[in-house]
This record gives sequence, C-alpha cells and structure tokens, in this order.
Amino acid sequence: MGESMAVLLPDRPGPLEAVENFRLSVGGAESNVAVALAALGVPTAWISRVGDDGFGRRLLDEVAARGVDVSAVAVDPHRPTGVYLKEVGGATGHRHDLGPGRSRLHYHRRGSAAAALSPALLADPAAARLLADARLLHLSGITAALSDDCLALLRALLAERRPGRIVSFDLNWRPALWHDRDPAVLPPLLDAADLLLLGADEAEAAFGTGDPAALRRRFPSPATVVVKDAARLVTALERDGTAVAEPALAVDVVEATGAGDAFAAGYLAGTVHGLDQRRRLRLGHLSAACALTAHGDQAELPSAAVVAALLDASPADWAATRVSATGITGPAVPAERSHDALRARAQ
Repeated sequence: MGESMAVLLPDRPGPLEAVENFRLSVGGAESNVAVALAALGVPTAWISRVGDDGFGRRLLDEVAARGVDVSAVAVDPHRPTGVYLKEVGGATGHRHDLGPGRSRLHYHRRGSAAAALSPALLADPAAARLLADARLLHLSGITAALSDDCLALLRALLAERRPGRIVSFDLNWRPALWHDRDPAVLPPLLDAADLLLLGADEAEAAFGTGDPAALRRRFPSPATVVVKDAARLVTALERDGTAVAEPALAVDVVEATGAGDAFAAGYLAGTVHGLDQRRRLRLGHLSAACALTAHGDQAELPSAAVVAALLDASPADWAATRVSATGITGPAVPAERSHDALRARAQ
C-alpha cells in the first residue's frame, strides 16, 4: 500500500538541461515491490490512489499488465498523479553530470492523489476485502511522510493485528519528504511491524546508526529486523538474538534505482513461500542484482532453474557468482543463460 508515480526517463545520460526527450514509464517503491512479488509467484494487490489523468491511467494499466490486482486503487477527480523525473549520470564531460552509474530522482508529488490516503480507506469494500484476505501487508515510511491522513492510515493498519497476517515495513528514508514534517513519528511505526527492512545508510541518516545489533536493540518488537548494507552484506536478526548474514552478489551495475524495492520483494516472496532465512536473503540479493543490471525501476528474475540453483549454492559458489546485463555467471549457474531467458520473456 502506498504511492506510485509516473516517471519521465531521459533519452540520454547527462544533466537534465542537456536532455532533449523523455520516455514515460511508471515507478514508486510500493508498486515496484508489488510487481516484483507477482513475478515471483505471489498473488499481489496494490492499494493506492491516482489522479483522473493520463499518468494515473498509465500507472493502472502497467501495474495490472504485470499481474497485480489494482481493484482497490481509487481514482481521485480532484488531485493529480505524482510525477518524478530521473536524471542519469554518464561520461558527458558536462560539469553537472552525475557520473557513470549514478542517478538522481526529482519528485513532483506535493498534493498528489496518494497524499489523500486516509483511514477512510478501511471502509472501502474493495480495500477491505483485500486486507481481510492478505497473508502479508507491505508498508513504507514514504507513506508516513506524505500527509497527516496518510500517517493516520499507517497507524490504524499497524494497530490492527490479524492472525496469520505479517505486516512488513520498509523505512525507505527520503529526507526531502521530511523537510517540513517530524520524522519522530517513524520509530513507533517501525517498531509496530512484524518484519522491518532497513537500509544501513538510511538508518544512519534517520536514527544515527546503521549497525545491525544497535538497530535490533532500537526496534525490539518486530519478529525480524533485516539490515541491508548496500553492496556488502544483509543481516537478518530475530527477536531471540539469532542472526543470519549473507553477502551480496558481485554485480556490474547499470543503474542503482529500484534495487532496494527488488530486494524487499525477493525477501518477502521467500517469506511467503516458507524459505529458510538464508534463502530469503539470497532471493532478495538476486532480485536486487537483476534490478541493478537493468534500466528503469523493475527487472525480471532469471529462470526458475537458475534461481533454485543459486538459492542452494554453497557459500563458495555463491561468492563466485557475478551478475551483469549480459548474464549470470558462476559455478552454480546451470547451462541455461539466465538473461537469454529473460530477454526471450521480455520479447
């Protein structure tokens, strides 16, 4: 549940002032996670609001086309769909070029339709049906920053405990969103979740520490706290003190945007499918690696055979695996080239 937006992607690397044309796409943390979960075989719905405009229709069409139930997305006749522009670094020599492998997002979302999400949503029949049947509800800190009504909705959802339903919460720290809001509202929300996902760098910025053990102490209530240390390591810490850490795959990065959402989807899919902790972390890493080697916010996983082989790989074979835009290589990878299959599916 949460906001997603139309995305304008540049036709070339370099600063925005040097870009001639943009391509329309869609993006946003919550719909990215929903789309990736659906691709991983988890029946998924996205609950949100969009404007009664072309951007909103594009969002609904694209997310639905990727297998996500959008029946509980409300269309707001008065507020617009949010938009953001992506700036992609290159080697243009322009003094404002971000540089190869780097990107920056420019948001235009104030007063968006999604900012009008509120506890009234809980009385909507379509949303109520989906929430009643959900095995997992995924939320993020972005929603808390959009408006007081959005914050009230998160509080209501986190206060409502249902047997058999896991509530996951991704910090998704966005400093610009908190410029005129109080981030002190965040810790109680995070501590009310069953599963907490934190980027170490984001937690450092928001709470003053990115250390997994310190964050586990800071948020004692969730059953599991997952701390992502970017390209190095991800650690899952249970309430009983058990900790499992899994190193990231080696990746030839094309673009970093969307990797955190892809990790969340992989880890959550592993949770829903009942994988053990190490395999959940590996599925998150693999999902993130595929996102890192693709343009745009979403990427698809390799074939089921490749995924299974990597989830079961020895630590040495896992460490020897490399992911690039042209394929996945390593001693555990079956003869089928994962990205060949990926391209075939895309075509």
